[in-house]
Amino acid sequence: MSQPIDVVKQGGRRPSERFNQNKLHNSLKAACLSVRSPEGEAETAAANVCRAVIVWCTERPEITSADVRRVAAHHLQRIHPEAAYMYKHHYLVL
Repeated sequence: MSQPIDVVKQGGRRPSERFNQNKLHNSLKAACLSVRSPEGEAETAAANVCRAVIVWCTERPEITSADVRRVAAHHLQRIHPEAAYMYKHHYLVL
């Protein structure tokens, strides 16, 4: 990413923050591990989805956290449907 991207949190109720690839990667990996994927598979899936999200957001100066979750879940769905469900709905499941 050439320029920083701001992520607007929860409909603007919380302050915006810079897009953090590591935060996204860790949450994707955790979703994969939560459905008992092997560590290597979870790492690979998270890395692939992160790359896809970064490509998606390169032309956007500002995105919402819901945008990031939606796009990441869409790409994870192709790789690991169970993990995508957990990632998309984690706040309802916990």
